[in-house]
Amino acid sequence: MSRLFSFGLGFSAQALAKRLALQGWEIAGTARDEAKIRQLNDQGYAATRFAGEPGSPEFLVELKGSTHLLHSIPPGANADPVLTHYRNDIAKLGSLEWIGYLSTVGVYGNQQGNWVDETTPPKPNSARTEARVIAEKAWLDFGTDIGAPVQVFRLAGIYGPGRSVFDKLATGTARRINKDGQVFSRIHVSDIASVLEASIAHPRGGAIYNVADDEPAAPGDVVAHAAEMVGVPPPPEVDFADADLTPMARSFYEGSRRIGNALIKSELGVALRYPTYREGLASLMPRQP
Repeated sequence: MSRLFSFGLGFSAQALAKRLALQGWEIAGTARDEAKIRQLNDQGYAATRFAGEPGSPEFLVELKGSTHLLHSIPPGANADPVLTHYRNDIAKLGSLEWIGYLSTVGVYGNQQGNWVDETTPPKPNSARTEARVIAEKAWLDFGTDIGAPVQVFRLAGIYGPGRSVFDKLATGTARRINKDGQVFSRIHVSDIASVLEASIAHPRGGAIYNVADDEPAAPGDVVAHAAEMVGVPPPPEVDFADADLTPMARSFYEGSRRIGNALIKSELGVALRYPTYREGLASLMPRQP
């Protein structure tokens, strides 16, 4: 029996879990709060609490027998919490056929809008992305140490049902921030699941994959397109220098890059269901009353 255990059974992990459950897989994993745990349990998943702390015997019970491990929890300021506290427990499993670590294209830092691929050296420009680079290496080294294939997936900006610009337009929180030359890459959560599923079928220890769609675009263009689709005026443009952004939001604008995705196609055979934001948004179009 195949069993997926996900450290952080969140948005992206659930997209994969739903597919695997339909194929008869057992699904287990962790969440931070009790309400989320109850929701996951109601879906038939064996969910237990983990918020980065040591000494969680409950989830260690569910970890046993796992054949596949997915990790989507961001690293802390000092180190990856899973490896820090549970390295030995995972190493002792002896049943792992595949380990996937979900990282971010933020590790490439600011590339002045140029294209990058998996051969481009990381260039982290914040403590947050520096921690990601360290965590990636730690997991790849761990896989070598225990003889289990670890794959790293660098995800572009994630969107999908309930998490798209349509939701922000509906709540009045969508913004068009103008910064010359700024482009972002994106990926629909369904296509993330397709990449992970393809990797599970063809594991390659030490692999690093960029997970992004085919068309990087300026964030304001995506907002304007979505507004046109639903027939509402787009929010006015605001210059980046004048935008009132949180430090986290501002940090995203400090890196402009175009993410190349050729490897997921050539090696894993993935055909993106949503190759650009246009197809992705069309799939999420709100129903008219």
